[in-house]
Amino acid sequence: MKIRFGLDTFGDMNVDDQGKPQSAGQVIRDIVEQAVYAEQLGLDAFTVGEHHRDDFAVSAPDTILAGIATRTSRITLGTGVTVLSSEDPVRVYQSFATLDALSNGRAEITAGRGSFTESFPLFGYELSDYHVLFEEKLDLLVQLLKEKPVTWSGKTRAGLTNQQVYPKTEHGLSLRVGVGGSPESVVRAANHGIPMALAIIGGDPARFEPFARLYRTRLQE
Repeated sequence: MKIRFGLDTFGDMNVDDQGKPQSAGQVIRDIVEQAVYAEQLGLDAFTVGEHHRDDFAVSAPDTILAGIATRTSRITLGTGVTVLSSEDPVRVYQSFATLDALSNGRAEITAGRGSFTESFPLFGYELSDYHVLFEEKLDLLVQLLKEKPVTWSGKTRAGLTNQQVYPKTEHGLSLRVGVGGSPESVVRAANHGIPMALAIIGGDPARFEPFARLYRTRLQE
């Protein structure tokens, strides 16, 4: 099995060498340069997360990744997490299909519910719908990634009937489900047959081993 190494960033707001707070614009430009340097060093992947807070500069990771795509040629470009619960799956597909074209097939999506909830009120969603939003939107995104006419209905957005969504990609898009440590999330990823990304933000990595084992067991079942 090949082990791949990459860098992940949420675009933390920083200070410069003199201790002066940097602007969000400077942090974002620095992220692009970090990705270019990561490719030069031979790393395999560069992922950018999503937040809607004053301590992080990145709220639109796909846009930043598109900028990186024009400056790099080899490194895989993905999201640390796309907060799918508060996104439109159709727009997620379109944005990453476009990124895939710009990067010549290097785009990856990690769909998750996020470690913060500030995007819910920002985009008009109720926290009481936390579970159903992700369940339905992940189901729709999985169908969209097949790049065939989609017929879908649910409670959280308008339904689709034999709907084509564009642009089509040249070789398909890669999707992972980001899991923070919930067995239900592990099972959900396995039920869809989607690769799982474990977000080990802190603590002993060994305590996440049961989730990896659960995923493999459910996938086999």
